[in-house]
Amino acid sequence: MKIPITKRSKKTTAVVGLEIEAGSIGATEVRVNGTAEVTAAAIGALPPGAFRDGEVTDPDAVAEALRSLFAANKLSRRVRLGIANQRVVVRTLRLPAIDDPKELDSAIRFSAQEQLAMPLEHAVIDHRVVGGVAAVEGAPPQVDVIVVAARRDMISATLKPIRDAGLEPIGVDLSAFAMIRAVGDAGTIEAPPADGAQPAPAATLYCNIGDVTNLAVAKGRSCLFTRVSPVGLEDIAATLSSATQLSPEHAQMWLGHVGLAQPVEQLEGDPEVVAKARTALEHGAGSLVDELRMSLDFYGAQEAAAPVERIVLCGPGTAIPGLAERMQPALGLPIHSGRPEALAGLDAAAAARLTLPFGLALDS
Repeated sequence: MKIPITKRSKKTTAVVGLEIEAGSIGATEVRVNGTAEVTAAAIGALPPGAFRDGEVTDPDAVAEALRSLFAANKLSRRVRLGIANQRVVVRTLRLPAIDDPKELDSAIRFSAQEQLAMPLEHAVIDHRVVGGVAAVEGAPPQVDVIVVAARRDMISATLKPIRDAGLEPIGVDLSAFAMIRAVGDAGTIEAPPADGAQPAPAATLYCNIGDVTNLAVAKGRSCLFTRVSPVGLEDIAATLSSATQLSPEHAQMWLGHVGLAQPVEQLEGDPEVVAKARTALEHGAGSLVDELRMSLDFYGAQEAAAPVERIVLCGPGTAIPGLAERMQPALGLPIHSGRPEALAGLDAAAAARLTLPFGLALDS
């Protein structure tokens, strides 16, 4: 699907944020010149089974789909790719504050050996300092570092169809980081003070509902925790597809049509399919709530975890009417839908699908 954008300029080199999901490719071309400007965007279909659980399973099919999408929409060939799957491990480490970057890197790799469930020689590792603790009563200052490790063979397999399509990958980023860049607040949310104490910096739980669900807790733009859940639209659509014999693509269309906002009696379409779509959505919403609760509990058990004040949803799931409203009472936190202003000119479904690719196109 071509998204009409009229701001393209051939004089400025743009970057395309590229997100591959089961069933579709999202590409958002962005030019940054003081502000981020979307110069082109497109959504393309992927054959069933070409991409599953966050990994490429049919590189030839993915390469062909990319080749066609970029040629048809004349997108820049410089791409920044997002990854989110079970072969990416993210941990937050608290270490003594070290000024020398090389010494800090060595300390991180040493500590990571015990925290990461993969041999370091088979991993690509990156880290970011996300906070710290000042020296108190003689104790030295410490820093909090988020460490990301991905299997090297998985990265290579993901990049192969991109290169085969004639594209130039200029970066690979964690999709959770892109999500925070796309819809995160520039400042820190303050939690209400308790018993006259100084207010503690609060955090936000970000949740991109796509084929799978990408979760991240962040303060401002600093990611403190992230995980990928297999519960997502692909899972919900598969439930409906098996109950109705609809194709996965048509099942997703029915989910968006039925939603959770209106009584089923008021919806057009085959009453049996409408009822089964509503049942699949209600079950899916319950599963998403369970995943968010588990993530909040796991994050909250970490040392010095900041209180989570709200939830921001983004991604294709936000185009399903009533989903956020159904989840909010069970979680007890306000839920907002996040969408970048740069995508405001697009329809709701396209903007939702292209939100994460938009964040990938932004320089980290």
